[in-house]
Amino acid sequence: MNAMDTPVILVEDLVKSYDQVSAVKSLDLEVVSGAMYGLIGPDGAGKTTLLRVLCGLLTPDSGEVQVLGFNPITELARIKDAIGYMPQRFSLYPDLSVAENMRFFADIYRIPKQERIERTERLMQFSRLEPFKDRMAHALSGGMKQKLALSCTLMHTPKLLILDEPTTGVDPVSRVEFWNILRELKDQGVTILVTTPYMDEASLCDRAALMYDGKILAEGTPDQITERYPNKLIRVITEEAHSAAEALKPNEAFESVELYGDRVHVAVRETARGIDLIKELLGRNNVTYDSVAKCEPHLEDIFVHLVKQEE
Repeated sequence: MNAMDTPVILVEDLVKSYDQVSAVKSLDLEVVSGAMYGLIGPDGAGKTTLLRVLCGLLTPDSGEVQVLGFNPITELARIKDAIGYMPQRFSLYPDLSVAENMRFFADIYRIPKQERIERTERLMQFSRLEPFKDRMAHALSGGMKQKLALSCTLMHTPKLLILDEPTTGVDPVSRVEFWNILRELKDQGVTILVTTPYMDEASLCDRAALMYDGKILAEGTPDQITERYPNKLIRVITEEAHSAAEALKPNEAFESVELYGDRVHVAVRETARGIDLIKELLGRNNVTYDSVAKCEPHLEDIFVHLVKQEE
């Protein structure tokens, strides 16, 4: 087994409940060294609970957990300096500047002065925050706050980075910039476990797991997951997406009809007949459209399909 195949995170049959409500249900997970691994799912899927167990903040009800070869509950002291954990609400200090926040976290990790100065300069450049080093944290945009939070998390140079929905509520441009930074960290050998509710971000990971109701519904590379979609898919692009979905939903010829913004995805058994039927139904209901054509499934399609199977 080479270094890239060494499990940095290994979870077997993990169970965790709150007041008899199951948050994580018999979950298995493996993240190898140097990987960018995504946990994808909506609020309540169990993602945050899993991360807190991995960081030694919660004790599981049952199951085996290893992080960097150690039990995070009983051997946390062995791994805490090698982990960087960025929770959903990272505690920046609003009345401190960017530079002061970074110095504060350097002091927490007891980093010597000269090393602290060098790391701060490097992280400022790395996160593109150098021009804003004197700006108060409360005056930063959402994307800049997340980059500052990440910089503070990286101050002690962790081997494993665990991020809980770092781009939620961040504008699209800042999301792209943040993921570019994560890719640079991965290229430097940092193993990254990141959670997100955004299906499109799964495609940026080496491997991903779709989580729902405390379980992993599918796991693998993004391509491997989408290959599990069992139907043929037709995409309708229209400015009347809601009306189009309503016009198509009552028909038993379709496996499913799902609305995604300005497009409708219709799952069918046979493509050509499906396209003809869709056009006929849209015309009958006076719904105009830009295009009706075959398309490849997205992760959101397989996720919706798996959730319906689960329910």
